[in-house]
Amino acid sequence: MATFGFIGVGNMGGALARAVCQKISPSDVMIADYSAEKAEAFAKETGALLSDNESIAASCKYIFLGVKPQVLPSVLTALRPILKQRKHGDFILVTMAAGISIATIEYILDYALPVIRIMPNTPVSIGEGMILYTSNEFITESEFEVFTDALSFAGKLAKIKEKRIDAASVISGCGPAFMYMFLEAMTEAGYNLGLEREDARLYAEQTMLGAAKLAMSSEESLESLRIKVCSPGGSTIEGVKSFEENGLSDTVEKALMASFIRTKELGRG
Repeated sequence: MATFGFIGVGNMGGALARAVCQKISPSDVMIADYSAEKAEAFAKETGALLSDNESIAASCKYIFLGVKPQVLPSVLTALRPILKQRKHGDFILVTMAAGISIATIEYILDYALPVIRIMPNTPVSIGEGMILYTSNEFITESEFEVFTDALSFAGKLAKIKEKRIDAASVISGCGPAFMYMFLEAMTEAGYNLGLEREDARLYAEQTMLGAAKLAMSSEESLESLRIKVCSPGGSTIEGVKSFEENGLSDTVEKALMASFIRTKELGRG
């Protein structure tokens, strides 16, 4: 019996499974995917055990459901007879489907069972992810410790109340796409200023990385850090004024709200 099982090893499920395989023995990880070719390639790459949905549901302690929100109900329905045969506390479902609450999962399965709900983001693939997680009342502290330790190679983990996870996931889960848009805009602007695109991209990427690391290591507010870059009458302050005049904060808030609304829609099916 493997400790960890992954049903679905696409971009997100696969990234998390790779992280777990770096932390524990791959022989303690089972994987399955609707694409047999993808599952076989993943097992060959990582050393994880090639399996199927039913075997993972029947034997693993932590069962990761790496499937899309639209697919999750049918997957759960198919696994329901197997899961109901297992003892309460012998396994934990780990879901990463956007917008789908723990209560919804319990409703689909028609009984209350241990569930951890996570929202990871794509940087987990390089060990720099942000993984939000919440659960129902059936998870013990020791089970949480095993879970968080196994995922430690994927990035930072933060426990959060479920009522806030959708809002938080808009920042961490959708956020990378918004960051890439800003990097694209910076790169294109640099090109228009006479730089080579490759150079402009490098300058933008390293600047974003450095600014984020400085913010994380500092106890100062983001406003204070921003002000420190802006010399009175200097170049930076003119760009900041332009952002303010063009409503950057309002634009960002509207984008996050649009993503938040869609997340809620996904949860309603």
